[in-house]
Amino acid sequence: MTVRRIVVVGNGIAGLTACDSLRSAGFDGELTVVGAERHQPYSRPALSKALLHGFDLQAHRLPEPGHEATELLGVSATRLDVDARLVHLDGGDELPYDGLVIASGSRAKRLRRGVQGHGSSRELTLRTIEDAILLKERLASRPSVVVVGGGPLGMEVASGCLHVGCDVTLVSDAKPLSRQLGDHLADMFTSAAIRHGLRVVAGGRARLMDDDAGTRVVLADGTELRADLVVTAVGDEPNTDWLAGTRLLVDGSLRVDSRGRLRPDIVAAGDVAFFPSSRGIRRVPLWTSAIDQARSAAVGLLRGDAAPEFTFQPYFWTEGFGMSLKSVGFTPVVGAPDYCQPGEDRDSMLLRWEDQDGSGTAVAINYRIPVPKLRRLADSGPRALRPAPALKL
Repeated sequence: MTVRRIVVVGNGIAGLTACDSLRSAGFDGELTVVGAERHQPYSRPALSKALLHGFDLQAHRLPEPGHEATELLGVSATRLDVDARLVHLDGGDELPYDGLVIASGSRAKRLRRGVQGHGSSRELTLRTIEDAILLKERLASRPSVVVVGGGPLGMEVASGCLHVGCDVTLVSDAKPLSRQLGDHLADMFTSAAIRHGLRVVAGGRARLMDDDAGTRVVLADGTELRADLVVTAVGDEPNTDWLAGTRLLVDGSLRVDSRGRLRPDIVAAGDVAFFPSSRGIRRVPLWTSAIDQARSAAVGLLRGDAAPEFTFQPYFWTEGFGMSLKSVGFTPVVGAPDYCQPGEDRDSMLLRWEDQDGSGTAVAINYRIPVPKLRRLADSGPRALRPAPALKL
């Protein structure tokens, strides 16, 4: 089949990368992007990493797209007819396609199920530019803040709130960052957070309760917390509702093959997709993962089995409480690092964990190192490193 019309659903980094990759791979046909957000693509990680540290929206917009696609922004896909090859839009229009890229991303989970919209409840989340602007406005008066969620987003939001002078409590049902990084690195971040004034509270899963005085965060062990502002960072949910009834979903999830394909004429990439890796089928809602998946899926759509298979090497970074961490390789890591190289600064170090399969995970903490070099360290082994000393917290 000749592919002359491709529709990309999603105008985030996965959708943008897919468009650019399609053009780079030689596609010169009709390209249409459907984006639920009204904005041109922007750096979503900057919302939490830079938001409260002099965040400038214009400075974090991505370069002007060069893919020469027709862009339908502020428009959502509502239904997909795979037999007729039609994407149905919320305004009633239909888009025919020969090839489809599903890059519809994800949305923030909420403790209050079914509540959507900006400012529609006392529970704030941070996922979009509008969320970021609202949160920044609410923090201007330096309210007391409870952040629910001890993952990277929750910790970055808590750090930003402390930075602007708020009294901040973080609620986490596990050691903050331990699920993502492992206990060793989580201990380092948690200690730094406490030194910066963060109060960390454990007590099981949280729920929210409203009364005339405001919002209470109620934990499973009965602990109740009050604050002027509650921000929840309890994960995300893939935007797959519009795919109901298409038979593309397996147990409710969108699972692609090693070339990003769901079927010969449909691929998926980014936060919405589960993909095969050396550690099994997984969904990795990270910025660089979305970019790498979209590059692979675009070529898979055009070349089918002739396209190279997607090989995944995780890259993750976070910052807060005076610490910056870059990681290449699978996490969470177990135990102390096998090797450690101190940096020039007192608080900087380069760490490496050796995995049973011979691969490695390399981590830079406050350590200036280009990402390609960090990847080489993860791949090639710690020849230049020495055994790690005991961690002092």
